[in-house]
Amino acid sequence: MSSALAGIKVIDVSQVAAVPMAARHLADFGADVLHIENPKTGDSWRVYQAGQETGRAGAPSEINYNWENFNRNKRSVTIDISQKGGQDVIYKFVETADVFLTNLRPFELERYNMQYETLSKLNPRLIYAALTGFGKKGPERDAPAYDATAYWTRSGIPHMLTRRGMSQPGFRPAFGDNLAGLALAYGVMTSLYVREKTGKGQEVDLALLHAGLYQLGFDVAGALATGLDFEDWWDEPPAEVVAAVEAAFVPLRAFYRSKAHNPLAGYYRTKDRRIIVFVALQPDRYWGKFCRAIGREDLENDPRFNTIEGREENNAILYPILDEAFAKKTLGEWKPLLEGIPYAVHQNMREVINDPQARANDFFVAYDHPTHGRLEVLANPVMLSETPATIRMAAPEVGQHTEEVLLEYGYTWEDIAQFKDKGIIA
Repeated sequence: MSSALAGIKVIDVSQVAAVPMAARHLADFGADVLHIENPKTGDSWRVYQAGQETGRAGAPSEINYNWENFNRNKRSVTIDISQKGGQDVIYKFVETADVFLTNLRPFELERYNMQYETLSKLNPRLIYAALTGFGKKGPERDAPAYDATAYWTRSGIPHMLTRRGMSQPGFRPAFGDNLAGLALAYGVMTSLYVREKTGKGQEVDLALLHAGLYQLGFDVAGALATGLDFEDWWDEPPAEVVAAVEAAFVPLRAFYRSKAHNPLAGYYRTKDRRIIVFVALQPDRYWGKFCRAIGREDLENDPRFNTIEGREENNAILYPILDEAFAKKTLGEWKPLLEGIPYAVHQNMREVINDPQARANDFFVAYDHPTHGRLEVLANPVMLSETPATIRMAAPEVGQHTEEVLLEYGYTWEDIAQFKDKGIIA
């Protein structure tokens, strides 16, 4: 039995999780996927799992099960895409490829000359699928993003899973990446189908933030229709009950923090009690900038904290320092200071539907509803450049199109009348 995608060639210029998972889905169905890795470092996902050199996540094992899960059925090719010679090799691959996948940020695509406009000239039949954190337009198009920040936190998921006084829900690695990878693969498959009919390739665009909004679609739809957050219509518990619960949770949070290895991957409360979540999986890269942002330059070269190992060993000292720092400013005061550091805010539904980055990237779309007038809804997260998703009609009333469809299938009005008499149709 032949594979569904036998003969399809895929160039996968990505690392970590979401796009590699999209490529894995294509590979599972028979596509020949070339996973491009840096000659010196490889894909950083190789060492994220506990037991794999510096990795700390998941069950410890010498078996790199995490890497296997995201990258089976692929071939690995090492190419330095920062060099012109490396870019020329990618161009050679692209000339005969069917699909190009990437999660390079827009400024990186420009730096390495791998924009859609460049590659599509080499191969007009190419399906070019790119995933970003917050969309390829808007002020945060190049901001660092992870699924824990862009997909999970900023989309409003933890806010909607938490009631006042409750502890914040935990998060698991690649939780949003898996959904986004599946959606990106769906976009590629749709585009391949279009190419079979037209002979032309196109660009597939997907953002982690948009995928998070899609996953929370029930609540996003409600907020768009009403402008309300659940706090506007849920009963709040008595303040003294909330205070008692929060006080009881303090020792447990301290225990979990004592086991944490990276204070730059966790949450802190601001002066106005908003929650800021940091996901700096390369903490040494951001440590200096982080210290300057919070006004504690003295911590940057403090021997207790200036290494990953030091911060882990001395986290009982460091966490209270960071808690105190974040409690001194409001969220509005913190936002401009934290630019360029991977973080996100627990947004409520009103903030989500007015998120400037979501608006800049057309995550919401309006149409005329026959009953309710102009109605705004969540757009399809899979955005295709040539054959985009559209809204052609409102959701139907029960049985609204019964007669229309039966006539299309050759039934007569006499047949329809008999069906009604017998209760076969309404």
